[in-house]
Amino acid sequence: MFVVLLKFSENKAQAGQFMDDHKAWIQRGLQDGIFLLVGGLQPNRGGGILAHNTTLSDLESRVNDDPFVAEKVVTAEILEITPTKVDERLEFLHG
Repeated sequence: MFVVLLKFSENKAQAGQFMDDHKAWIQRGLQDGIFLLVGGLQPNRGGGILAHNTTLSDLESRVNDDPFVAEKVVTAEILEITPTKVDERLEFLHG
């Protein structure tokens, strides 16, 4: 399982220019079954994604394809988590 942090950079003002493509990128991640949750980092600091069902190298490639990352609107950090204790509702992550 992975946590992806997309934190706004000095190019934050360009976000509007790439928003439609960024939203399409998010939708692909959801449709591909890779993204479990996508949301904003508060207060207005960027975004966060919970991802699974992928490898670190594949996720890095996917994240680099995000227009926000490619255009340096955000900086990306990927944190890998190896679940050891899981609520039964999230048991599918413990695999």
